[in-house]
Amino acid sequence: MALMQKGVALAAGRMPKISPRTHAVLDYAIAGSFVLVGALFWKRNRAAAMGSLFCGGVTAAVSLLTDYPGGVKRVIPYSLHGKIDSGLVAMTAAMPRLLHIDEEREAKFFSRQALAKTAITAMTDFDQDEGQPAQEEREELGV
Repeated sequence: MALMQKGVALAAGRMPKISPRTHAVLDYAIAGSFVLVGALFWKRNRAAAMGSLFCGGVTAAVSLLTDYPGGVKRVIPYSLHGKIDSGLVAMTAAMPRLLHIDEEREAKFFSRQALAKTAITAMTDFDQDEGQPAQEEREELGV
């Protein structure tokens, strides 16, 4: 899995960078999918459900506390958010093993979420100045 994540990060790193606003939307989508799937897992695999709900809660909390569009409290600098995202990817990828569900079909969900978050993180310039629009926003504005 680690090799797949490195490949995704390499490929995504060569793609155009996404804006902080787009990153925030994707973060909330990832958090929401964790919560939704946690609810779906609840009856058939309580450990996977708890892991998914935990990952979703942490992702949402970090997003709510980040200084970017969509952040509410804005206590985590955007550049630090990128480092936290890397940790969240590792935590998500390790969750099946931590919960002893790595041989069960629910484990694949965590692997896919880790790959998606790896791509999002690799496509984001966390050092981007908030005052400067990202490449995609400049293109939309015709600048």
